[in-house]
Amino acid sequence: MDPGHLTELIELEENYWWHVAKRKLVTEILTSEFPAPGLIIEGGIGSARNLLEFSQLGYEVTGFDLMEDAVEHGRSRGLNNLFVHELSQPWPVPPATAKAVLLLDVMEHMENPVQLLKNAKETLAYNGGIIITVPAYPMLYSDWDRKLGHFRRYTKSKFREHTEQAGLKVKWLTYWNSFTLPAAIAIRGKDKILKRTDDSPPRFARVSRFTNACLKSCANIERKLIHSTGVPFGLSLVGVLVK
Repeated sequence: MDPGHLTELIELEENYWWHVAKRKLVTEILTSEFPAPGLIIEGGIGSARNLLEFSQLGYEVTGFDLMEDAVEHGRSRGLNNLFVHELSQPWPVPPATAKAVLLLDVMEHMENPVQLLKNAKETLAYNGGIIITVPAYPMLYSDWDRKLGHFRRYTKSKFREHTEQAGLKVKWLTYWNSFTLPAAIAIRGKDKILKRTDDSPPRFARVSRFTNACLKSCANIERKLIHSTGVPFGLSLVGVLVK
């Protein structure tokens, strides 16, 4: 991760609609599928805001990140069990001890995503699982993905293929962030047609307080669908994997 992107995550984590919506979604999935207490491992901790939330909910938390600044920032928030570690290497955790592993927009960064899933699988207790999000639709791969170090965006079939190769099962899988998909298609399609490239650092699009509130409301409605019927399209996939 670019150091500037980490700084932006820290700046926006509390109120920006995307971060709030994702945190609420993952928290609801976690407490429903894998209720506390138990060990939670996050691969790719970012600003560590998620682990802070889960710690306050009664989970034992640990996390790994390749970026030393991310680990140091997380430790400064009182989360001591954070470590610099390459996720493609075996994880320094006793096997079969984790109630849940979180891989939130991480797998697309891995050249070998199957190995990542295998490493996560080794840490899972018999009734544990993996909560995972990945960007959807390869046709939307753009400068944003390239600058963030993404190797790919996922179709459902490719996601299931990598899951099966790792010896895991998809308990359920659906899209999320459906309400911004039309705008993303329009913007990224225009950039491709015009062959525009942008080498500036990746930044989340700033929105007004009113727009931010509206997008949070859309996300709240969408979460109800995710938990009931699922969502037929969206910028990302979210799901739960089990052994």
